[in-house]
Amino acid sequence: MSEIICQTINLCKDYKNFHVLQNVNLSIKRGEIYGLIGENGAGKSTLIRILTGLAFKSSGVINLFGKTENLQHERTKIGCTVEMPALYTDMTAEQNLEIQRVQRGIPNKSCIPKTLEVVGLGNTKKKKVTNFSLGMKQRLALAIALLGEPEFLILDEPINGLDPTGIIELRELLKRLVKENHVTILISSHILRELNQLATCYGFLHNGKMLKQITATKLGEECKQHIKLKTDNIERTVTILEEHLKIFLYILII
Repeated sequence: MSEIICQTINLCKDYKNFHVLQNVNLSIKRGEIYGLIGENGAGKSTLIRILTGLAFKSSGVINLFGKTENLQHERTKIGCTVEMPALYTDMTAEQNLEIQRVQRGIPNKSCIPKTLEVVGLGNTKKKKVTNFSLGMKQRLALAIALLGEPEFLILDEPINGLDPTGIIELRELLKRLVKENHVTILISSHILRELNQLATCYGFLHNGKMLKQITATKLGEECKQHIKLKTDNIERTVTILEEHLKIFLYILII
């Protein structure tokens, strides 16, 4: 059985009389790319802020890496981007990472060029962030999240504002991180099609409630397009499908 590294049980968040999250049950296994899908205002960012310790839950249980206590220690294994982090635009990418490294007490400077290479910014050298494209800024935000080699990466709407090429590049980068660095990823979006070539499983959040969790394979099966044929000669229809159209995936309903 795969290890569950992030789980919530009946997680709730209330602001006075407004229920932002209502009994949310979420489960993410090691090695997954978990797509958190929901419209704007569904509660995605609130859920992410609670998981990363930027907000407090009202009730419920949070389990990180098998622990429900002393979660601040467990959160040191998490890298995150909640919206776009503050970047020092008059500095280089390397200088931005150095500030983050010192603030977070990461001891070895060698992690900086290594992380920049991972996200494809190794050749930016003295170029200041103010001259970066939006895609490059998103990569720098990802580099900040990756400092310290986290086991679990949480990305809140990282695709926002990217052009199609930028989306493809980010998608391939995240796949590589999972394959080569063995990182588990939670990525939120309000558009399902942006994650359909990336996520291995999904959670659908609506009005603060988790409506459904489903693997990408099962979701594909449920959303698969099909044609319904009505025939008075099943044998001949099957022959046409298999021998002439080379279609072997069908269901007979008699």
